[in-house]
Amino acid sequence: MSRTAYFDNAATTFPKPEEVYSFMDQFYRECGVNVGRGQHKLAARASALVSDTRAGLLELFHCSNKKVVFTHTATEALNTILRGIQVDDGCIVYVSPFEHNAVTRVLYQTQKDMHIEVEQLSVVREAIQYDLNGIKKQFTSKAPSVVIVSHASNVCGVVAPIQEICALAKQHHAVTVIDMCQTAGLVDTDLSSSNIDFAVFAGHKTLYGPFGVAGFICAETAKFSPLLFGGTGVDSANQELPGSIPERYEVASPNIQAISGLYAALKWIKKTGIADIYRQEQANHHKLLELLRKYDNIQIVAPDESNGIGVVSCVFVGYSSDNIGNVLSEKDIAVRTGLHCAPYAHRFLETFPAGTVRFSVSYFNTDEDFEQLASALDYIAENA
Repeated sequence: MSRTAYFDNAATTFPKPEEVYSFMDQFYRECGVNVGRGQHKLAARASALVSDTRAGLLELFHCSNKKVVFTHTATEALNTILRGIQVDDGCIVYVSPFEHNAVTRVLYQTQKDMHIEVEQLSVVREAIQYDLNGIKKQFTSKAPSVVIVSHASNVCGVVAPIQEICALAKQHHAVTVIDMCQTAGLVDTDLSSSNIDFAVFAGHKTLYGPFGVAGFICAETAKFSPLLFGGTGVDSANQELPGSIPERYEVASPNIQAISGLYAALKWIKKTGIADIYRQEQANHHKLLELLRKYDNIQIVAPDESNGIGVVSCVFVGYSSDNIGNVLSEKDIAVRTGLHCAPYAHRFLETFPAGTVRFSVSYFNTDEDFEQLASALDYIAENA
C-alpha cells in the first residue's frame, strides 16, 4: 500500500499516539465489560476507567468545579444541549458565521416548532476576525437568550475569543454554548468560569482519541431536559431518570473501548504537554501556509496565522474543489473538499456553493508529508 500524506485532521486526527492503539487493545481484551451493570471486579475496573477519564478532562480544562457528560458523538452532545435548554417563542439565538450543521440543523428544526430568531455574531469579513465592539452593540440592541460559538472554525481555522464573548453574553443572562471540537486538547482553555455554561468536545479530533466518545462539560447545577430516556444502571426501580449529572444524561451502555482510548489520549497529552502539542501544530500550520503561498493558482481562505489553528481552506483557480481533491487523492494526499458540513461559513467566506479544498495539519505531520504535498501541488500547477 502506498504512503498517504494526511492533511484531513479537521475531520479526525490521524495517526493517533501509539499509546492509544495499544491501551485500547489491551483494556478491551482484559476488561471489555459494561459500566455500572455488575458488582464484579471487572465492572469496577471499567467504572474506575470512566471516572478517571472524566477527571482527566476536568484537569485538562482547569475546571474541577464542573461535570463531564459522555455522549457517543459531538453531534449528540449538541442535540442534547440545544434541544434540552429552555428556548421559548421570541428567543434570540446568536451563532457565529462558522457553525457546523450539528448546530444549525438543530436550530432549523427548532424554528419549525416555534418562533426563534437566529442572528450571526459580528465578524470582520476582510480580516476574518471577531468584532467584540460590534458584538456588544448587537447584544445591546437585541438581548441574547442563547449564544453558540465554535471555538475554531472547521473551514478556515479562525479562533473565537470565547471568554470575552461569553462574558458579554452573561451580562444579558444568556445561555452560552462553546463547540470545542477543533480545539479541545490543542488550545489550552480554562472552562472553570460560570460564563461558559456548556463546552462540547469530540474525542477523535484534537484530543487524539478514537471515534465513539464525545461529550460536554457543564456545571453540576445545570438544568436542561434529557434527550434520551432509558437504563442508566442506577435507581432502576424508578421510572424517572436520575436527577444528578452525569447520570441523567448518560442513558444506555457507554462505549468502554472508546473511553479507554480517550483515557490513553489524555495521558499522552499530559505527558507531551498541551503547550508543546500546540507549538508543533502551529509549526506545521506555518509550513502549510508557506507552501501554499508559493503557488499563484491557489487562493488561500484563512485568517491571519496568529489568529487561527492549522485548518486552511483554498480555492484552486479554474478548478472545482472536487476536481482538485480527486487529483490529490491520486497522488496519495488526503484532504477534504466541498462545504465541510458548514454552509454558514462558506456563505460568509463567499465560497458557497462551490466550497473549498481544506488542508488541516496535526502534531504528527512530517517533513515527508509536506514534500509529498509539494510534489502534488507542482503537478497541478504544471498541468493547469
